[in-house]
Amino acid sequence: MLTILGFAMIATFLVLIMTKKMSPIAALVLIPALFCVAVGQGAKLGDYVIEGVGNLAPTAAMLMFAIVYFGVMIDVGLFDPIVRGILRFCKADPMRIVIGTALLAAIVSLDGDGSTTFMITVSAMYPLYKRLKMSLVVMTGVAATANGVMNTLPWGGPTARAATALKVDAADIFVPMIPALAVGLLAVILLAWVLGRRERRRLGTLTLDEVLVTEPETVLVGAGGAPDRLTKAPRATGAGGAEAAGGAGGVEGAGGPEGGAADEEFKGLDPDRPTLRPKLYWFNAGLTVALLAAMILELMPIPVLFLIGAALALTVNFPHMPDQRARIAAHADNVLNVSGMVFAAAVFTGVLTGTGMVEHMADWLVGAIPDGMGPHMALVTGLLSLPLTYFMSNDGFYFGVLPVLAEAGAAHGVSPLEIARASIAGQPLHMSSPLVPAVYVLVGMAKVEFGDHTRFTVKWAVLTSLVVLAAGILFGII
Repeated sequence: MLTILGFAMIATFLVLIMTKKMSPIAALVLIPALFCVAVGQGAKLGDYVIEGVGNLAPTAAMLMFAIVYFGVMIDVGLFDPIVRGILRFCKADPMRIVIGTALLAAIVSLDGDGSTTFMITVSAMYPLYKRLKMSLVVMTGVAATANGVMNTLPWGGPTARAATALKVDAADIFVPMIPALAVGLLAVILLAWVLGRRERRRLGTLTLDEVLVTEPETVLVGAGGAPDRLTKAPRATGAGGAEAAGGAGGVEGAGGPEGGAADEEFKGLDPDRPTLRPKLYWFNAGLTVALLAAMILELMPIPVLFLIGAALALTVNFPHMPDQRARIAAHADNVLNVSGMVFAAAVFTGVLTGTGMVEHMADWLVGAIPDGMGPHMALVTGLLSLPLTYFMSNDGFYFGVLPVLAEAGAAHGVSPLEIARASIAGQPLHMSSPLVPAVYVLVGMAKVEFGDHTRFTVKWAVLTSLVVLAAGILFGII
């Protein structure tokens, strides 16, 4: 019964947010509360929620101070050269911009933290997408999928968890998987090329100078005109307006209610905003590099690092108290949205774990594997890693399910290393899971509805995960 109710709860949640019948925060809280009562454990709901909140509180604290830190870095102009450099490389060509998004997300993912990756990627690319009226779900989908491939780094989390759970060396898992992961990254770049070509057909291209001097009211119209010519036209309204959707080439939506409203000032390249601190550029760059290095080296817990970093950034760049309060207030909306989503997700994970639904779902899936599939347990593990890492946390999968799969494989002579390598194939899909706090940073900063992101991204993320798994099998790694 718990197995059925567990799958029903997840399905209900996904349907409601993808059809926009409920907001993600409301669905994350109310749906698990309802199912907790349905399984007869309503009296323990408070305990489950408190336990879930306690587990995710460090993550929420990290996100709160990370948003403040990177918000300040954006304000003072740390990423402006990146924005300008990418724009010059991309030449305001939508196809190149989408490819640039994939490359930037992959490079920044080397720090091993998804939240940091999404903050930097969105801060650099969001102004370009807004200015050119590109689909914001393309940006979030490509960034999340690229980060998912890179999330398999030994210091990124999943590989270390798999190594710990199966008592093997993380390097023995990751190093042989490099060719398969490289193929997965190439698949993401190919995906970016395809989506970018669709955007190019819809929007055309601009030259760099045209983008920089264009007034906010000037936009491209049509895809059949001269690519380097600007045409004055009325603004598109809404995310799904006729102009935004017409000729989109299959790219869905423009990112929620705010996605199609391109009448905001192009602040990412505004050289005159009062918050710029050019004299402190190298201090801010050094502070950011030191912060990321400390994260990789695990010198302190990440929430503590971001707390100290945010305090330093505010104090040095804005020594006057009114200016500090203004910067905190400017980013309060993002902080509230993301931290609220994390604590709401704590209700979902708390109920899912506390009631035993996760355990019963995992046992049912493992028990459903035919005996004849025993010699192919690595392939089975890779395939199961897609839905299981999407519907449960990495901790739940790697510490709860993976040892059972490895034991079943060992009975048929399958190496634990092969099982471990196959288990990381589902990470491109995992990074868009509603149980991953970092994804709320991505959609929140990009002003994209979570349902829109999910509907657009899941199919591409599944395809990328299958490419990684297939490459691993083809190369004899799995």
